[in-house]
Amino acid sequence: MEAISVIAIFDIGKTNKKLLLFDEHYKLVWEISNKFGELVDEDGFPCEDVEALTFWIHDSIQSLLKDDRFLIKAINFSAYGASFLYLDKNGKLIPPLYNYLKPFPSDLSKKFYLDHGSEEKLAIETASPILGNLNSGMQLYRIKHQLPEKYQYIETALHLPQFLSYLLTGNLYSDYTSIGCHTQLWDFNKNTYHNWVSDEGIDLRLAPIKDGDAIGGYFDNSIPVGIGIHDSSAALIPYLISFSEPFILLSTGTWCISLNPFNHFDLTEDQLKQDCLFYISFKGDPVKASRLFAGWEHEQKVKELAAQFNKPQDYYLTVSFDAELLKNQELQSYESAYHQLMWYIIQQQVISTNLVLSGTNVRKIFVDGGFSKNPIYLQLLANSFPDLKIYAASLSQASALGAALSIHQHWNKYDVPKDMIELNYISIK
Repeated sequence: MEAISVIAIFDIGKTNKKLLLFDEHYKLVWEISNKFGELVDEDGFPCEDVEALTFWIHDSIQSLLKDDRFLIKAINFSAYGASFLYLDKNGKLIPPLYNYLKPFPSDLSKKFYLDHGSEEKLAIETASPILGNLNSGMQLYRIKHQLPEKYQYIETALHLPQFLSYLLTGNLYSDYTSIGCHTQLWDFNKNTYHNWVSDEGIDLRLAPIKDGDAIGGYFDNSIPVGIGIHDSSAALIPYLISFSEPFILLSTGTWCISLNPFNHFDLTEDQLKQDCLFYISFKGDPVKASRLFAGWEHEQKVKELAAQFNKPQDYYLTVSFDAELLKNQELQSYESAYHQLMWYIIQQQVISTNLVLSGTNVRKIFVDGGFSKNPIYLQLLANSFPDLKIYAASLSQASALGAALSIHQHWNKYDVPKDMIELNYISIK
């Protein structure tokens, strides 16, 4: 049997690490998933096991090259953002990959904003809410000032997607999607790195920028490898390719992120305080976004409900929408309690999504990810936006697919298919 021509995508989340193969018509033809235990940094805070991840990537590629079923035509990466890895002058990794959830030292934060401008000013200029280590530029700043003996050996800092590309190509690049991911590095008004980056000399440790649709080099001197892309920005790519009318993509997972590529209004201080920001698309264009930690909250609460009502942890999957249960405030059953939980989440979601919807001519919201399969979430969302059309999008592995599409011209001889995304309209009830 003739081998299938495919692109291999490593989709690296904080919990699940996936390797997916898409054929030339972007059909998913093969997939594996892996999880690694965490290590701890010098302060005992959990962090990614980069060595295990690196070994798995190299081992997986070698296994695929020996698999007669597939012909690897290209490789790319989608990965979570806000995470830097550091290389010395010989290109050797300087561990660890610090966890972006690690608390940022308050005294160092005060020094930073005293030296470089107020929180409000920096947040507006960099389109980044003040998030401590989630502002990945602050990770470099912390190492420089708290760990100078380590900082002096850092030759290059790469965000995670570009580090993964480097593993296969040996080439060093930065990309817009990672830089634009609430890093506090980028001045959105000047469209370049913010002044504080050069004032601190951090720009000298950042790799040259390449567009997200470029390749970073070749693996085994023959297979083109993309430079990697931030996962939330990658998830938007199939929608940007498939739809021209204004829309919001509500990408749901641990974070529920409302992405509006058609909102170019400046951020306000109030919006920033509510976790509204700008991303940068793989083409270098600003994308207004708002974030809600709703998937994580849902995960915690369903565990509590399962214990309270003596049900399996995934029992919520059996619950159908029932408007009458929303009227029951006594929470005497799992079903009524779960409806109240979802009503609370949707109330927060409406506030979050309105931050990027207001003032635009968007009339459609596409919901993808975990909540796109949750009938209660979808129904409550549709009821809460009666003037908009709400669609559940059936798109398997949106981030991985976006990473594949971003380098389409470098490996695929066919046109991008028009029917990649299946939409299910949610009517108001």
